[in-house]
Amino acid sequence: MDVTTFQHFRENLLKKRKFLTNWLSTTSAEKKSTRLGPADERQLNAQLSLLDEAIEKTSTQTLGLCTVCHDYVGTDLVEMDYTCCVCLDHLSPEEARQLETELELAQTVQRSLLPQQPPQIPGLEIAAFSRPAQIVGGDYFDFLNFTDGSHGLAIADVAGHGVSASLLMASLQTALHTLVPTSDSPAAVVQRINHLYRHNINFSSFVTLFLGMLDFNARTLTYCNAGHNPPLVFHPNGSHTPETSWLQPTGPAIGLVEGSDFQAKTIPLLYGDILLLYTDGVTEATNQQREQFGQQRLSAFVQEAWQQSARDLARTLRAKLEAFSDGQPLADDTTLVVCKFN
Repeated sequence: MDVTTFQHFRENLLKKRKFLTNWLSTTSAEKKSTRLGPADERQLNAQLSLLDEAIEKTSTQTLGLCTVCHDYVGTDLVEMDYTCCVCLDHLSPEEARQLETELELAQTVQRSLLPQQPPQIPGLEIAAFSRPAQIVGGDYFDFLNFTDGSHGLAIADVAGHGVSASLLMASLQTALHTLVPTSDSPAAVVQRINHLYRHNINFSSFVTLFLGMLDFNARTLTYCNAGHNPPLVFHPNGSHTPETSWLQPTGPAIGLVEGSDFQAKTIPLLYGDILLLYTDGVTEATNQQREQFGQQRLSAFVQEAWQQSARDLARTLRAKLEAFSDGQPLADDTTLVVCKFN
């Protein structure tokens, strides 16, 4: 690797470190707790320590040196994982195949963008809305199918705005479209995506992701929430009285910490239930008094309007957010997905 390559790696690693340290110092404790999920700041500090080691190695031009033959492992491998320090030739056949698969997927993720198609699912109403704060944004939602035919729902939010955020979202879309059809586990998909992105040289931010799998035969939703705003589930007739619950994070945001673990949870779905997925542009919409819309207002809205169709719920919530903001410009990308089970 030449001096220019090391300089490129150093700039991207410094950018990632600056982003994480700024996020750590400026984010509220409540939002940190959501983004980290079950993880803690020690794991984030472990991520920063690895970044510091890698940055130092760019200065001494030892980043990507193989610990076996002491030659460089190759630019492509370091691009994918800045901790990589063993050549393909020195790995076991199984390890080499796994790494080659990861490299192939990484290349596919970087160059591909697949269009999304909202599904027509009997017994389920779906309505969605997304508006970027700038010309392009970092919010994403999608509808997919797992290997057993179960329907998948995804919503994600990259930390940041603009073109760079939209490019990361494009790569996430491709990764999901590649991995979900070959899996029957939302947690396994999220774990794989985190492994793919965590040490990627070109991935300087982090992404929150909620991935759910609907089983209409069992009437359940199995989900993995990687540091995303907790979706709202409203049971209009739960235990004979309306109930609201929140699907809290089951793992940290993708690319945020070192040593992360992602768990899946399953909840029952009843006829008439409403599932509302959203990004923080919804709950953090601000009025003239600098008050945020918040989860409490969101919950109150659904409890009042739950008898509307999914399309009307989305339309009414958009109008409510605009009225609440009183013409204030969007501070963040805003996305919501309303699912109503009939």
